[in-house]
Amino acid sequence: MIDVNMLLARGASYKKLIPEEILFAEGEECEYYYQVVRGQLRWVNFNKEGDEYLQTLVEKRESIGELPLFDGDVYAATAIANKASYVLRLPKEAFHQLLVDEPQIHFSFSKLLTQRLRFKFFLLKELANHDSEKIITALLNYLYEKKDHVCAVCNQVRLNRRQIAEMTGLRVETVIRVMRNLNEKGIIQIHNRKAYFGNSTGCDNKRCEA
Repeated sequence: MIDVNMLLARGASYKKLIPEEILFAEGEECEYYYQVVRGQLRWVNFNKEGDEYLQTLVEKRESIGELPLFDGDVYAATAIANKASYVLRLPKEAFHQLLVDEPQIHFSFSKLLTQRLRFKFFLLKELANHDSEKIITALLNYLYEKKDHVCAVCNQVRLNRRQIAEMTGLRVETVIRVMRNLNEKGIIQIHNRKAYFGNSTGCDNKRCEA
């Protein structure tokens, strides 16, 4: 998102996270801009029973938790490391000054937040169908079209069944059943418990993100 050297020059520092470590929690005050350097984080909400609702997965070079940097409110969701990860954190005041000095970065964040809002509108519309297969098919097609959570090289869907369930509010068992049906229909290919678009079942290309 933002050049690493630019962040470091502005006073950013590295923070290491172990798997399942919380970077920040829903309702906390925001003090930093965070950008993933290595690893993967999930951005989630919890219901009263403690079940997770997945907002999005955040990968290398992506930012997380931007909302309170722009509206001054608290974090709207909790950020948790899925694996050993490194993030860069830049104090909020330094981030705001960066936006003043580099207006093209401000524009990039406006585009990012708009894309995430557009995805939420899409997901809410599809969830209104109350048809699990249509919901999952629409979600997968959307991700494939946007190349979001889909490997650009081998077309692997980089969300697992549980993550799809957490994103849509469906049961994991329902997602597994639907994915099998989509495999039988040829919409996706399942190989070694991983889902792919087209006829791809992985690749040896070093650029592959899978």
